[in-house]
Amino acid sequence: MIENPFYSHEFHGEYDLISIGRLDLEEGGSIPDCRLAVATFGTLNDACDNAIFVSTWYSGTHQIFRDVYIGPDHALNPEKYFIVVVDQIGSGLSTSPHNADGPNAGIAMSEFPKVRIGDDVIAQERLLREHFGIETLQLVTGGSMGAQQTYEWMVRFPDKVLRAAPIAGTAQNTPHDFLFGKALTEAITSDPGWDGGEYKSNADVVDGLTRHAGIWAVMGFSTEFWKQEVWRALEFESKEAFLAGFLEPYFTAMDPNDLLAMAWKWQRGDVARHTGGDLAAALGRVTAKTYVLPINEDMFFPVRDHIAEQELIKGSELRVIDDILGHLGLFGVAPTFIGQVDQHLKELLDTKV
Repeated sequence: MIENPFYSHEFHGEYDLISIGRLDLEEGGSIPDCRLAVATFGTLNDACDNAIFVSTWYSGTHQIFRDVYIGPDHALNPEKYFIVVVDQIGSGLSTSPHNADGPNAGIAMSEFPKVRIGDDVIAQERLLREHFGIETLQLVTGGSMGAQQTYEWMVRFPDKVLRAAPIAGTAQNTPHDFLFGKALTEAITSDPGWDGGEYKSNADVVDGLTRHAGIWAVMGFSTEFWKQEVWRALEFESKEAFLAGFLEPYFTAMDPNDLLAMAWKWQRGDVARHTGGDLAAALGRVTAKTYVLPINEDMFFPVRDHIAEQELIKGSELRVIDDILGHLGLFGVAPTFIGQVDQHLKELLDTKV
């Protein structure tokens, strides 16, 4: 176990750490004591039928949803719904390579078992059912890797999901996206300080994490973001200052093996494994009223990929979000972003199912 103050209540606010017990994994092996970091907003009604589930993205936690997406003025309204945000396995808050202790202490950081998107969803469903008594969800949503988890919920547990809104993420990862993940991974593992995954601190891998941040600068933000110097609106004097003041501090605070664990499952996100590789058959299982929400300037989850999948979901709608930032528009930096998301989610939640 590595002590890293970034993964604490000081930086992420209130959350509970809830054990769901032993989690057997798709790729073999298990996590003896799988603990999930859970943040809730609002009150669960007596019927346990006013719940919304939100899943997190790569490097992100419940914090971004608390700060940007959830509130009485948003579609994710805690005065009306009971909103559960679960930080994915490998997030650094839930069970992750860097924080294995107790029954998990025998798992070496470099030997942390391979976790798939499906393992996250199995863990989440167990948590909701056993800890909260929730059997049906009014909405499942999430961005990027959270969208991958949303699709997994839609296909694996269609009877539990009434509505779904995957944001800026696909049901089946593309070869381009796999290669992007490979570049992110190699930026970290090529750092000598990584030491085969047995480093003593994230600070030992600062060069690799810095290169990792630089790759996100290229693909996470759109070409127009850089051409139009949108970073000036964020009060930076140059693109170099933006990198040094925003992206690099963001990623260098994180644990390298945690990022690698998330990247591995991101690369392999694919609901078609439920149907022998037949994506149409997998998405044909979906019964939720679904809005698919791509971001128009997204460099690695482009609109065309969302359309191809959305057309396979009966009764679904495509709702394109306009944001010049591209994929990292998910952070809600542009003042127009969250208003678009709220509009689409509110219309979806108002739709009778």
